[in-house]
Amino acid sequence: MQIHATTPEEYISQLPEERKAAVSHLRKVILDNLPEGFEEVISYGMISYVVPHAIYPGGYHVDPRQPLPFISIASQKNTISIYHMGIYAAPDLLNWFTSEYARYAKVKLDMGKSCIRFKKPEHIPFDLIGQLAAKMTPAQWIEIYQKELKR
Repeated sequence: MQIHATTPEEYISQLPEERKAAVSHLRKVILDNLPEGFEEVISYGMISYVVPHAIYPGGYHVDPRQPLPFISIASQKNTISIYHMGIYAAPDLLNWFTSEYARYAKVKLDMGKSCIRFKKPEHIPFDLIGQLAAKMTPAQWIEIYQKELKR
């Protein structure tokens, strides 16, 4: 499912009806909990929360013209996915999330390196995602990114 949008509102408006409420709620939960300094954008075809060039001028090592990505929300063919780069780079955060997940969710965790997938909107543990979004400031993410990923 490829969505061509320039704003988060436009992105959500193009979703199938059965996903609009869940993605809107995910967006609100992330915005309500994300530490100050991150910026909401559309990046790589997803609703994304990034460290803007004003804070981290070097940008993303894969494409320095892009701001440093942190969290993204994507509506894909069979899932609603959350990409969290901090989980990929910080083992302590990954361990916290995977141990807490069972307390908040009724289904088995479906996860890749940085991708958390939900086949049904009603399976999304919104409270846990809010806690996850709050766990890392832009400064902490930059430090981890420079140490772990930008080699």
